[in-house]
Amino acid sequence: MKKIAILQSNYIPWKGYFDIIRSVDEFVLYDDMQYTKNDWRNRNKIKTRNGLEWLTIPVRVESLHQTIRETKISNPLWHKQHWKTLAQNYAKAAHFKEYKEAFEDLYLTATEEYLSEINRKFLTAINGMLGITTIIRCSSEFTLAPGKSERLLELCQKLGGTTYLSGPAASDYLDVPIFTAAGIEVEWMDYSGYPEYTQLFPPFEHGVSIVDLLFNEGKNAINFMKRVQR
Repeated sequence: MKKIAILQSNYIPWKGYFDIIRSVDEFVLYDDMQYTKNDWRNRNKIKTRNGLEWLTIPVRVESLHQTIRETKISNPLWHKQHWKTLAQNYAKAAHFKEYKEAFEDLYLTATEEYLSEINRKFLTAINGMLGITTIIRCSSEFTLAPGKSERLLELCQKLGGTTYLSGPAASDYLDVPIFTAAGIEVEWMDYSGYPEYTQLFPPFEHGVSIVDLLFNEGKNAINFMKRVQR
């Protein structure tokens, strides 16, 4: 039995994204898909004293057809501003000091030219903080046939997957019968039922970056995520 998940890379995503990663044996960053503006690829939300705030990595959109892995950073100083914003708003969080050095180093060395490299760097580091050991691959490592569902199926097959774990949004387009015909079971991620945790600046908000959970709950963060069964 081998479970696979495939998602486009996001910048410091919310806890649900990491729950998908930790629920599978191998996780694929779908980095050769088209880059989409005003999406989660290069931005995410944090809590601030003035309400929710977007942290957005500035990127160059040179073509309507450019992929995530082709998308370049447009302002090399973005990382310093992001770290300054995080430090200002989470300085009083209960576990900020535990992660301050690690995150400061992560941000101040985030000088990669491409968005996909930045996202993978942050995902890998945060996985380590959460104790997630799932193997991470990139779809660009593989040559895939055309077709939205067919590409996903082929990735599962090439990785020897027996189960494909999908996000709920894919229910609108995923061709489940072709997975079934290939002997691969499709499961759907359930994002309901998350407990609230101690959070600065009420009201409580689930859909913020994972850094909010780490800074507020520290090593206890995993207890506010899903109970994973592989």
